[in-house]
Amino acid sequence: MQIYLVGGAVRDELLGLPVKDRDYVVVGATPEIMRAQGYQPVGRDFPVFLHPQTHEEYALARTERKSGRGYTGFVFHTSPDVRLEDDLARRDLTINAIARTLDGTIDGVLIDPFGGVADLRARILRHVSPAFAEDPVRILRLARFAARFADFTIAPETLALARRMVDEGEVDHLVPERVWQELARGLMEAKPSRMICVLRECGALARLLPEVDRLFGVPQRADYHPEVDTGIHVALALDYAAARGYALPVRFAVLLHDLGKGTTPAADLPRHPGHEGRSARLAETLCARLKAPAESRDLALLVARYHGDIRRGRQLRPATVLKLLQSCDALRRPQRFTQILQACDCDFHGRLGWEDKTIPDADYFPRALAAALSVDAAGIARACTDPRKIPERIAAARIHAIAALDQPPN
Repeated sequence: MQIYLVGGAVRDELLGLPVKDRDYVVVGATPEIMRAQGYQPVGRDFPVFLHPQTHEEYALARTERKSGRGYTGFVFHTSPDVRLEDDLARRDLTINAIARTLDGTIDGVLIDPFGGVADLRARILRHVSPAFAEDPVRILRLARFAARFADFTIAPETLALARRMVDEGEVDHLVPERVWQELARGLMEAKPSRMICVLRECGALARLLPEVDRLFGVPQRADYHPEVDTGIHVALALDYAAARGYALPVRFAVLLHDLGKGTTPAADLPRHPGHEGRSARLAETLCARLKAPAESRDLALLVARYHGDIRRGRQLRPATVLKLLQSCDALRRPQRFTQILQACDCDFHGRLGWEDKTIPDADYFPRALAAALSVDAAGIARACTDPRKIPERIAAARIHAIAALDQPPN
């Protein structure tokens, strides 16, 4: 029985990056041997075990054979005679197909049958073998790794293979949960725009997120958007969100905030009147298709619907400001409203040359929310003799507090 450190842990060690998770492959063992040594079985599709002390994952070396469409159509084979090289051959990218022995030394011995070390040095993402084409999830992983390692290029033959997979309909068999999982992880990488661009370049974006794909090539007014192209604007806004370290719901909202611009009538271009309402409807459809978690879905819908109004800020009447705050449930969930403002911050700065611009009246909505929250609603309710008028009087007090923001102090 031989144990090897494999995959991302070896890759990140070689790149000098922190190692978050360690995965191991066990050669020459059986499930019975693993259980006898105290390992706890956890794998459903193939034998994976948790170490009795560290609880790290140890998987028996395995091979796989394609048996159907999509990423679930595989038959796995494990036995003591499966070699380490056989196990590494089924992996996606060469940089993830490197193993290291556990021989008591600091570095161990690298096993690199597919040239992963050379590709790390050359900063290239390359598929291990033609078997890459058997699993459409690997297209999403390729795009995600491009977002993580922004200075890596994709080997031309790997990109061509991904295009062929899309043309043959493999991505159409991906289940929503897996698409969401990989999309969410890619959005949290250092340069999420690269994920979107790689998916678009191989044709997968049009199949998985057609609402986002159609934004590319749609013009906007150059005086507000020097980059002009709506798709490029969304890409810039995503990278701004990543640079600021914003949470996943914020980044997802940024991705979806301008979907309506992809359906603007040609006669209206480069203006996009009413795109916020269209954006919200398209975002709702997309979220339902992906089965996006409620937190990300709700924030995306609110940002899509209200980012234009938030940008106008002081141009709105105090009563309209209060209505917006109530529509966003900001009075009860101020932390989520902060995330809405963060997404709007990305919308403003995600423009060519606008990264360091100052947003006019950036503090207006935080101060408006604070003013509304400062109203003593309970006191107004106690003083009101007609319960039916309580909501009206609380609203009037809040509108007055918001209006006072623009009045000079006495």
